[in-house]
Amino acid sequence: MLNNVNLADIRSFVLIAKLGNFTKAAEALEVSRSHVSRQISALEKQMGVTLLTRTTRTLRLTQAGTRFFNQCESALQLIDQAVIAAVDDTKKVQGLIRVNCVGGYLGEELVAQAISEFMQLYPQVTVDLDFSSPRIDLIEDQFDVAFRMGELEDAGFIAKRLMTIDMVTLASPDYIKRFGNPEHPKELSNHRALTGSVTKWSFIHASESSKHYDIHVKGKFTCKNGRALIKASLLGNGLIRVPKVYCETEINSGVLMTVMPQWRIPSVPFSLIFHKDRYQPKRLRVFVDFVTAWFEAKR
Repeated sequence: MLNNVNLADIRSFVLIAKLGNFTKAAEALEVSRSHVSRQISALEKQMGVTLLTRTTRTLRLTQAGTRFFNQCESALQLIDQAVIAAVDDTKKVQGLIRVNCVGGYLGEELVAQAISEFMQLYPQVTVDLDFSSPRIDLIEDQFDVAFRMGELEDAGFIAKRLMTIDMVTLASPDYIKRFGNPEHPKELSNHRALTGSVTKWSFIHASESSKHYDIHVKGKFTCKNGRALIKASLLGNGLIRVPKVYCETEINSGVLMTVMPQWRIPSVPFSLIFHKDRYQPKRLRVFVDFVTAWFEAKR
């Protein structure tokens, strides 16, 4: 029985289970719906089990189908990775690299520059750079690598630390003149905050590291783009908490001022992240090594 099971039928079954219906699977495979239907019928006949419960409106995996899907999906990924690994090293550095990155100065200036220099060295590589910054687990399905700020929490990924980001709390002189200069983080509840995705602001006393203070702030303006936050703060709209590298020019010229200098913000890593277990084609290995070396030279 096992010798008669067709691998193509299994691939179609896995795709149907992932997409939820025959029509989408047929479109993805560029075959007719009747073709994939015949594949599933043949697979169930060969195995002697029902894998899918089909009605005119719904399609559900049976208990046996669920177990079969979970194991086959992993097995097919291993087969695909084995094929890539077998032929990859004989090829040039070429193909598509899908990259996701935070925006602002880090993404639009540093990462974009590194990618541009990489493409000069490897003109047969195509790069798709996306600044949407979805959750990190989306790398597995949508992206090959991602650039992120903060500690990596998912054990399924590897993080190559590229640099350490110093964070600062800033306000314009006009804002301080109108609303006052806070001296302790607890005073922030009485101030106007402009926030990104992080609304829990943590502080450590500059001279007594055992002193910590956390406060949840409510943003008068919320935006995940650092440039937009800086523009809003420059006009006196509120306090911001951003990477120092985003606005060193504004700080040096005095149009933005550091507030609460006796309370520092824990620095955060900026890392290149990729899947732990998935085989990395040559183009990705070369890309990771290049970017790591590029940021090392900038330190």
